Formats: sequence, structure tokens, C-alpha cells
Amino acid sequence: MNPLAAAKSNWRIILLVLFLAFALVALFVPGGIVADNSYAESTVDNGPTNLEFGLGLEGGTRIRVPATGMTAEDIESGMAEDGIDQQESQRLDDIESTMTDELGLEPADTSVDVQEDGTVTAEVFTDNVTQAEFAAALQSANVDASEDDIRDGVTQKTRDDMIQTIQTKVNAAGLSGGSAYEQTTPGGNHYIVVEVPNMDAGELRQLLSERGVVEVVAYYPDDSGNETNQSNQTVLTGDNIADVDPPTQQGDTGTYAVPVQVRDSAAGEFQQQLNDLGFTSEGIGRCSLSGTGDGVSFDHDQPQYCLLTVVDGEVIDAHSMGDDSRQGPGLATSMRNGDWADNPTFQMSAPSQQQAQSLSVNLRAGSLRAPLDFEQDQVYSIEPAHATQFKEFSLLIGLLSVVTVSGVVYIRYTDTRVALPMIVTALAEVVILLGFAALIRMPLDLSHVAGFIAVVGTGVDDLVIIADEVMDEGDVSSERVFQSRFRKAFWVIGAAAATTIVALSPLAVLSLGDLRGFAIITILGVLIGVLITRPAYGDILRRLLTDR
Repeated sequence: MNPLAAAKSNWRIILLVLFLAFALVALFVPGGIVADNSYAESTVDNGPTNLEFGLGLEGGTRIRVPATGMTAEDIESGMAEDGIDQQESQRLDDIESTMTDELGLEPADTSVDVQEDGTVTAEVFTDNVTQAEFAAALQSANVDASEDDIRDGVTQKTRDDMIQTIQTKVNAAGLSGGSAYEQTTPGGNHYIVVEVPNMDAGELRQLLSERGVVEVVAYYPDDSGNETNQSNQTVLTGDNIADVDPPTQQGDTGTYAVPVQVRDSAAGEFQQQLNDLGFTSEGIGRCSLSGTGDGVSFDHDQPQYCLLTVVDGEVIDAHSMGDDSRQGPGLATSMRNGDWADNPTFQMSAPSQQQAQSLSVNLRAGSLRAPLDFEQDQVYSIEPAHATQFKEFSLLIGLLSVVTVSGVVYIRYTDTRVALPMIVTALAEVVILLGFAALIRMPLDLSHVAGFIAVVGTGVDDLVIIADEVMDEGDVSSERVFQSRFRKAFWVIGAAAATTIVALSPLAVLSLGDLRGFAIITILGVLIGVLITRPAYGDILRRLLTDR
């Protein structure tokens, strides 16, 4: 038989080998099949494999906490579901600014937005406002609203945005295996659940308590004529940042800088503001304020031209506009000439490595639309030492299950032509499943280990059905006879697989905690078995048992 015909005849075995090769690359080659050059994730060491582990196998903390806020729903009618015009947009902006002024809040603590169904909602993200005050603020904006129209909690859109931000924040912090998702109780209460391995409850609370609202504020002399009178003006926000590089230390000064790239849509205005305020001319190098790690002291007797790095309303550092032209036009010169907007990059400063890393994370993740109410949090933690024991016991149980199944299969058939391929195929199924978990960075937990053991059991059970159906009715030296018996066995296996998938699908979809991980792994294992490993085992048996 020529090579092409042989490949065509044994394509199922070749497919199995290819999937095994991809799985081994995903498991053991650094970076896996799709390399990720993210600086944060590159700092995570997962050991000899690319597998990530959840709380049960790594230790860590799970926090379930609601978002802080109140919502007034359907406050305006007639908005288009597929977009709003300029007049309607201005109306929403007016409502939001009126709410902010009437309630004495920061702009980040109020929101008026159009939902997917076309309804308009107003939200406040603080627990310092009563429903009566919220309703009165809406009435001041000519909105027909009362206390009965206001409920506790935030909108689904806000929760989805917060979950995405938290997930990005966890990933940017280099916390491998962390996840964020929503959980709804039977009573209709909505919670955001955050799971992070290798982090205690205090550290996770600290990470999540940072709202992450980053601003660059210009601190400059006002027009009063008094040299010590200064004004503040926000010239850049975190939403204007397009890209962030890792923090770098600034020579021997002990300070750190976070290189950032400004969005093209905001670069021109930022450049113009600094020019108009004098930062690129008389303000060059005229900032004597500096961060101490606990903030910035504003005691001074000379005019200051400082760019303040502000996180959640706290000034963490101040620096002047530089114009080092040793490598071409400096920052101030390029802004003054109008060239900087063509390549809008600069550095935000921080006095310590920890603050620089926090600043970088907040810039990459964006700000949380609403703070989290930690007075109602529920915390679950596992010590790393216990998790290490669970990991060792899981490996031991997995090995025992393989050895036990191998022994039972050999005792039943006493024919290595049947038993050995059966065991190898079952193990190949587990390796492919592990490779898939490594590829999609699925954090493996104890529930997933139970799913792997179930996959070994159901996989070998299906292979036994194939072997029994093929061998129990006599000689199978004819390929035609083999194919007929194999098809009958495969119909039985396919029906059993469909039943398993249908039975476990609700567990895989619903938020049922650890049961979800078990269901997902089992379903994936069944699909891999039916589509890849069972047909390949049939081809192996055909080659071993028929006359070819």
C-alpha cells in the first residue's frame, strides 16, 4: 500500500496523533500554542506545565460581594434602541450633570445610560445618598421620578462592565488562574464573585477596593497675581489611555515611571491644554513637589507647574514637564511645535514600585464603574499548604484509577493487542483534555479532577463496548465484518454520549459552583472521545485483528 493510501485508510489514527501533539505543545512548551507576550502574565511561573490551578489546588481566596449603588429605571421614554441623536445625548448629559451637582458627588459616581432595550436608567454609585435625595436630584433635572421608582443595586450593564474590569485587573496584576463572574441568589440579589489563587483575603480586598479612577491633573499658577495661588485642571483621564508598558525605575532616583500612549482622539486636546497653561514654555522643570509614598505635600513658596498623578482622588506623585533633547526634540518642545500628537507617548510617575504597579494595573484595566460593598462580602479561603496536599492526593488518585482500570481491562481480555491500545487511547484522551485546559487557561480545581476521573471511567467503558461487540461474535479477520460490528458499537456509544451531554448541560450552564467545573470537563471528555479517540481505537483494532 502506498503512503497516500495508507494515510487515507488510517486518517483517524493520524488525527489522534495530531491532537496529541498539539496537546503536548500546549502543556509543556512555554507560552503554549498561542504565545502571550503580556508583561504581567510573563511574571507568573506555573511550574513545568502551562496548566493553571484554581483555589482547591493552589490555595487562595474567593470573595462574593455586591456592587454599591442605586438605580432609577426607565426615567426617559422615546429613546431609540439602535442609537440616540445629538439632542437626546445632550439631554442625558444634562441629567447626569444635574445629579452630580445636586448630590455633591464626583462625576464617576453618577451615570445616565441607555440600556439594550432602549430604556434609560440613572445610577448613583455610593451609599451616602438616600432614595429621597436621589429622587429629588432627578426631579431637579425635570425627570418625573419618585422614591418608588428607585431600587437598590446597579444595572446588568454596569455589573457586566465591572466583571470585565475586575478580570482585566486580575490578569494585569499577574495573578494566574483568577476569574470573576456574576452569581444571582434565588431571592434575586446579584453578587460579583472573584476567585484568585495564591492571594489571601486582605490582599484581594485591597486589590478590589481600589476603584482605579486615574487622572492627570495640571497644577499651575492662577491669574490672581499671587505667586502662591494655584489652580487645578484635569487634563487627562484613564479612558484617554490607549496602551500601557511595564513600570520602569528612573535611574538612581528611587522613583518609577509608567510609559503610556494616549489615544489619538485625546492627544491633540491634551497637547493644546498643556501649551495654553504654560507647561511647555515657562513651566518647564518648575515643579519642586514630589511624592513620598504617602502622597504629595503642597507646601511651597514659589509658583509650581506640576503634572499630578491622581488615583481615586489621591495625589500619589507630582512631576514637571521635561524637555531633555539629547535624543532629538524633548517632550515640551515637541508639544510646543505640535509634533507630539503624531506619536502621543509620555511617562506617568509614581514614588514606589508598588504604587507604579498599581497605577499600571488601573490604567490597563480601567476604573470600576461602582465600588464594591465589602460590608456584605462573603469570603472563602484555602491555605496554600492544604491546596498542595489536595494536588498531591489528586495526582495519586488519578494514577490509581489508571492502574486499576488497566489491570481490570487486562484481566478481562488477556490479550495485549486489545488491552494495551485501550489503555493508551484512554490516556491520550486525558492528555488532549489537559492540553485543551492549558490552551484556554482553564483554572483546574478539585471539581475538574473529579471530571477527569469520570472521563477515564466512561472512556474505558466505551472502549470495552467496542472491543466486546467486535470480538464476541467470532472471528474478525474480514475487514467488512469488523466495520459492520464496529458501526453497531459506535451507535451505542453515540447514544450514551448524547444522553450524558444532555444530562450534564444544565450543570455546565447554570451557576452551581463546583458542579459546573465537573460538568464542563465531563462533557468535553465525552466529545473528544466520540469525535477523536473512539474512532482512532476502532482503526487500531482493525489493523491488529483483521488480515491486511
